[in-house]
Amino acid sequence: MGNDHIRRPRRAVGRGGTEHSGRQERADRPEHLGRPEHPGLPEHPGRTGRPEGPGRRGRLRGTLLGLTLAGGLLLTGCSGSDGSHSSADGAARGSGGYVGPLPAPNPTAGAGQGEPDGERTGDARGEIAPSPDYLSTFALDVDTASYGYARRALADGRLPDPSTVRPEEFVNSFRQDYRRPDGNGFSVTVDGARTRDEDWSLVRVGLATRTAAPDGERPPAALTFVIDVSGSMGEPGRLDLAKDSLGVMTDRLRDDDSVGLVTFSDEAETVLPMTRLGHHRGRVHDAIGGLEPTESTNLGAGVRTGYDTAVKGLREGATNRVVLISDALANTGETDADTILERVSGARREHGITLFGVGVGSEYGDALMERLADKGDGHTTYVSNDDEARKVFCEQLPANIDLTARDAKVQVAFDPGTVRQFRLIGYDDRQVADQDFRDDRVDGGEIGPGHTVTALYAVRTRPGASGHLATASVRWLDPRTRTPHEESGQLETGGLDGDLWTSAPRLQVDAVAAYFADALRTGGGRGSALPGALPLSELAGRARTVASAAEDGAVRDLADSVERASRLAG
Repeated sequence: MGNDHIRRPRRAVGRGGTEHSGRQERADRPEHLGRPEHPGLPEHPGRTGRPEGPGRRGRLRGTLLGLTLAGGLLLTGCSGSDGSHSSADGAARGSGGYVGPLPAPNPTAGAGQGEPDGERTGDARGEIAPSPDYLSTFALDVDTASYGYARRALADGRLPDPSTVRPEEFVNSFRQDYRRPDGNGFSVTVDGARTRDEDWSLVRVGLATRTAAPDGERPPAALTFVIDVSGSMGEPGRLDLAKDSLGVMTDRLRDDDSVGLVTFSDEAETVLPMTRLGHHRGRVHDAIGGLEPTESTNLGAGVRTGYDTAVKGLREGATNRVVLISDALANTGETDADTILERVSGARREHGITLFGVGVGSEYGDALMERLADKGDGHTTYVSNDDEARKVFCEQLPANIDLTARDAKVQVAFDPGTVRQFRLIGYDDRQVADQDFRDDRVDGGEIGPGHTVTALYAVRTRPGASGHLATASVRWLDPRTRTPHEESGQLETGGLDGDLWTSAPRLQVDAVAAYFADALRTGGGRGSALPGALPLSELAGRARTVASAAEDGAVRDLADSVERASRLAG
């Protein structure tokens, strides 16, 4: 995959060579759930993250435009000149005749610039009906804090708060075996398998960045560590864990890397301005060793001072990042993520300084840390012991400080001829309006080397469906030149012939993680709302089986957590 190549989607062509967008109006569009199509799945056909619906005049104009397009599509389908099918066929068809839907049309193409169709409301977690255009668009996310914190809660003998459970973070906590691209950007893998529920499958969209280069080949890093030294950080496993981790990481960084250190309690202080390591490691170790817990938590002051320090020590050609280590239990000053980061928006936008959040502590402000990372163009993780901290700050150091893609977004276009319903599992807070897929001003996710990103969909196929099922496209900006690139992958219905529980081991791990997360946030582990869900006791057995096959200790830990949840749920 060459990074200078932008892969354009195919566009259907009507009579006279006129192009139309892939957002097709269908005479046989799926039921929008006047009754539940699947037991246990809520009826809401809603999508979050879409713009507010137009006024009455705009809706009328959008309706007329939709009818006009639908008529044009019917005429195109009837021509028979190129063997293509109209969007109203509704019958199963082979991939050779696939004409839609397609990824979002090029913004200059006209038809895609009309009023947004299919406006929907409701809870994203209950969404299973596709929008009329059969598109699903979201910003990439490599956060894993939700899964780490859930494991900590279960180990402490309690079920995690359902509001802290984000399925995509459970799924993205595990190793994948996707093909890696040669340069910056992504490879795209699309696969899936059938569940035990009739016509329902799990479809997996897998993205991978290149393997992290040897340490000497990455760009230098300019890291500003913002350390919470409030009273709550005195609990074992918080500040002591942070100090030990930072000490090990200081020895791991290169001589041409730079480190700054900011602490905060009731006020914030720059303990160490941006300092090139070189012969100054002792100075950095002394600053880390002097950290002691003090008073309240003014997280807002800490973030502001951290970004000020990062801007003052900004290095051209380096990866400039703020690393926030905290239990995120803000109780003084500004405590709202939007307000905190609005003060530093210039540093984020003008200088490209990203935020990496590391959560610690048995009591943890998950919602605040996750929002800070989303607004700060970064990601979060959670550590509860020395092994996890060393993994984050040592083994995963390149992935957590370097960047291979900025503002990355995914759009999945399902074929209405083969797909009746779908639901994206997770990514509730990362939804992007379909028409913004190629608007590079719209924020996406920042991804580093060695990362994988997995998105799972529950998909209900039409009875007897055969042919094209979905096209998944990822768009990103080069981290240094801001040049946009795209790559795509496709899936045919034949790719879903296998049973989920005899499929590839890594797909089974993803399924276990998704079912586990959905069970935890739909009633304390008493049953998942997803098609093909298993009781937690049986799910733990599946995890044990696949962990043995994969020889993966992380999956064995997953099985332990599922068993604990099953016992706690009763």
